[in-house]
Amino acid sequence: MKDYEIIVVGGGHAGIEAALAASRLHHKTALLTLNIDLIGKMPCNPSVGGPAKGIVVREVDALGGQMGKTADATALQFKMLNSAKGPGVRALRVQSDKLLYSKMMKEVCLNQENLDVIEGMAVKLNVENNKATGVTLKDGTVLTSEIVILTTGTYMAGVNMISDEVKEGGPDLEETTKDLSASIREAGLKTFRLKTGTPARVLTSSIDFEKTNLEVGTDGFYTFSQETKEILPFEKQVPCYMTYTTPKTHEIIWANINKSSVYSGVVKGVGPRYCPSIEDKLKRFQDKPRHLLFLEPESLELDTTYVQGFSTSLPRDVQEEMYHSLPGFENCVIKKYAYAIEYDAIDPVQMLPSLENKYIENFFTAGQVNGTSGYEEAAGQGLIAGINAVSKLEGSEPVILQRDEAYIGVMIDDLTTKGTKEPYRLLTSRAEFRLLLRHDNAEERLIEIGYKKGLVSQERYDAYLERQAQLLELKEELKNTVFLLDDEKVYAYLASIGYDRNEHIGINGLNLIKRPNVTSYELFKSIGIEKDKQLCEKLDIEVKYEGYINKAKREAEKLSSMEEIKLGLDFNYDEVDNLSLEGRAKLMEYKPATMGQASRISGVNPADIAVLAIAIRQGKGVKANED
Repeated sequence: MKDYEIIVVGGGHAGIEAALAASRLHHKTALLTLNIDLIGKMPCNPSVGGPAKGIVVREVDALGGQMGKTADATALQFKMLNSAKGPGVRALRVQSDKLLYSKMMKEVCLNQENLDVIEGMAVKLNVENNKATGVTLKDGTVLTSEIVILTTGTYMAGVNMISDEVKEGGPDLEETTKDLSASIREAGLKTFRLKTGTPARVLTSSIDFEKTNLEVGTDGFYTFSQETKEILPFEKQVPCYMTYTTPKTHEIIWANINKSSVYSGVVKGVGPRYCPSIEDKLKRFQDKPRHLLFLEPESLELDTTYVQGFSTSLPRDVQEEMYHSLPGFENCVIKKYAYAIEYDAIDPVQMLPSLENKYIENFFTAGQVNGTSGYEEAAGQGLIAGINAVSKLEGSEPVILQRDEAYIGVMIDDLTTKGTKEPYRLLTSRAEFRLLLRHDNAEERLIEIGYKKGLVSQERYDAYLERQAQLLELKEELKNTVFLLDDEKVYAYLASIGYDRNEHIGINGLNLIKRPNVTSYELFKSIGIEKDKQLCEKLDIEVKYEGYINKAKREAEKLSSMEEIKLGLDFNYDEVDNLSLEGRAKLMEYKPATMGQASRISGVNPADIAVLAIAIRQGKGVKANED
């Protein structure tokens, strides 16, 4: 008998979601972590959310995951980003208390039924007949399972670097192992090296914030989880600040740039394009006279500030000069120096869209080990891996989120069809249907899946249905309410947002809010009716952008037919005539699950897709499946 049904290796953001999903779905699960006290650790930014990422957290919550609840409960500041822009790019970001976040995640995991949290290091993935059977620990213990989910983050063959000083270790020089990734390669999988980094932590008490710019949060009830009922009041929220690099900063960096781990040849892996070190920024953007830096508190229990945007691997003495050249940092004290970290990741094109490996059955991977960066990307993958591991055990269909359903779907599709050569980061520009993937409609898109899978409770699902009914009632009330434009209160509101009095006597509210800047909340308020502000905001988006939303839905429907044509691992491309040489090679290498996925592989051209479609209609290529 197996020790566990599912073993999750790694107690970071991906591992937490995977382990909680599996155990909450009533399967005996083990969460293997190096240090129980560091479950849910934030080794980099002390924050959750941001552009695209914040919507991922909403999606995790709608599917029944944990990250949103913990982020809401331990936030020091809430901020709705891009609120003046279109709804497709609006996203929530919270400044987190990193210690409280980790503590809460630890308590949730330790108190979760069906979940054993085990301290230990996995040094080998055990595989028999191309099936994962468990892991071997450093002390020789063998844990057996039906399924293994690997979520090791940056801990496989990790190396910390400050200039030419190189030390083996995960984040903050925690324990690492080369053996685990070596065993994965021995099992026939490809790994590659990636690099990321983190800035210094500075004593908050040593910063002169008078010389920086204040950044407050958003005064309003915005949350990641629909189940959150209370947040830190706005007046108690902790401010962030902004500052900039100076010509002196740039002079110091240029004078020492060859001492950087990146430019001295120490780093072998590829770093993140969208979160580069300050050396990279200066190299790439030499016309920029300065670069923006955000100053973020790490915890109420710590006297430390995270200097976002100032990641580096330059020597300590150079870092001292760099930080002292910043406005407000003239007398700062560095508590922990910045460093770069390099690690092994698994080539993500070896995954199915379910996150199960194509070549080793019952082996799932999630998070930075798949080549991504960011806590949110990791959590999204972890949740899907946990759900699909259970689906595999129970013989049910896996959850495959499409590109028009979720940012999580965009990310997984990008990884499995295109792979990555650098740490992958979610951006709104990656989503062609971003108007459909909004902060406000995550539940509409995904709660049905979470409910049917068993991660969303009946109580929560009923509350969602009630909110949807309220939204319809609000829309109907707006439609049936005529606002008299010569009413002084209505006119005063419209005048305040730039409208002149005109000849119209009255107009129904639904037509009125189609106009720029008019909101249903303020419109009702002008006639003395108080409405739920969040519900009104949601309605405004649906009404104002109705034409664009419907157009996006029509375009998504056209593409969805491609996703319904299955290909699979055993499809025989040798039977398909007239494929281009590159197209055939890429299809055989990537083994796409569907025609839609095949069409998004670089090197597979439209003519290849047309030829493939004809071959499928003729019954070619599928023989291997039938055998």
